[in-house]
Amino acid sequence: MDMRRFLASSSILFLLATAGATSYAASQSSHRQIVDEAWQVINQEFVGANNTSDWQQTRHEFLSRDYGSKKAAYDAIHAMLRKLNDPETRLMDVKQLASFEMEGNGKFVGVGLIDFAVETDEKTKEPRIVTAIADTPAAKAGLQPKDIIQAIDGVPTSGLTHDQVMIKLRGQAGTKVILTVRRQGKTFDVPLLREAISVQPVRTKLLKEADKKIGYIALSQFTPDTSKLMRNAVKELLAQNVNGFLMDLRNNPGGALNVSTDIASIFLNKELVVAIRGRAGKLEQIRASGSRLTDKPVVVLVNNGTASASEVLAGALQDNRRAVLVGTVTSGRGLVHAGKELSDRSMILVTVGSLLTPQGSEIYRKGIKPDYVVEIPQAVLDKSTPANILTQKDTQYNQAITVLIQNIYSIK
Repeated sequence: MDMRRFLASSSILFLLATAGATSYAASQSSHRQIVDEAWQVINQEFVGANNTSDWQQTRHEFLSRDYGSKKAAYDAIHAMLRKLNDPETRLMDVKQLASFEMEGNGKFVGVGLIDFAVETDEKTKEPRIVTAIADTPAAKAGLQPKDIIQAIDGVPTSGLTHDQVMIKLRGQAGTKVILTVRRQGKTFDVPLLREAISVQPVRTKLLKEADKKIGYIALSQFTPDTSKLMRNAVKELLAQNVNGFLMDLRNNPGGALNVSTDIASIFLNKELVVAIRGRAGKLEQIRASGSRLTDKPVVVLVNNGTASASEVLAGALQDNRRAVLVGTVTSGRGLVHAGKELSDRSMILVTVGSLLTPQGSEIYRKGIKPDYVVEIPQAVLDKSTPANILTQKDTQYNQAITVLIQNIYSIK
């Protein structure tokens, strides 16, 4: 089996494997084979609230049909997957997969709402923003976690699939898209201009507070090179004799699980980072690598835009008492997904487990509760701009600095 690391949508990483060994040929037989491969992936891997008790009957139903085209086979797979009632278990064709990989690498054209930063609202079935990536058109326009995208260019989103929504958000650089957004009962239009985006996943700053040097590190997304950049950033700040670290995970949509584990290993020895609960409740434990760089005090900023792999990092540092968390409860995107490649190079992205913090707390739907809860009123959030970050107007930052300075002074 061909295996490679892959970024999963709502939460994280997993192994990407070929589901079938059959060569793709344009025939009814091969189209039916693709449908069967998709069924096999769910049968072998899927973990969800809707256990597939009638899945054998589903196979009989869909494989008894003739498929004269790839589109017909894909339509059948979409219909089959809808039975799971899990919007994030879905089929991606080659073109959609390429866009997904580009977004995972932090280089794409769009507005800053990438695949795993948008989810389907459970009640309304409309797309809901998990977070808008920093320094992108969506973030600059003030889009916030939990905003509902009611329409795109006037087209209601309630009847669209996740992939259809993402196709409408993507496009050529320089083109305009208008989002109709609903926030706490109020509806308004947000015009955005698509642009070529290259995410800067790690940003650092040397701060001086109360005669102490603070190494500030903001992580905006977990791309494949984030852990390497993070390790280099910590080394550079240590060379400047910082007394402690302030890690900012606010509005970080996450990424690959191995990146989260690598970053945790900068601050931990071989402690447990996260556990994955898979089929039949089986637990897989993932530990830090034992390559810790520092034992200096750490405070982590989180909010409801802190999602998936960034929640794993926050929970690992909190549960191992290696860092203090400040902010608001995180997103609760605690599911693991695997990308399973079919023989025509399309892919099934399938939910394969849920995530637990080192002390056994579920992340999915619950999120991580910070040690110091600092709520920001909605009226303040609506008027907030990127220029307010790390200023007196940033009340979460102010609390984090207070806690960090106290922890630095408490060291004997």
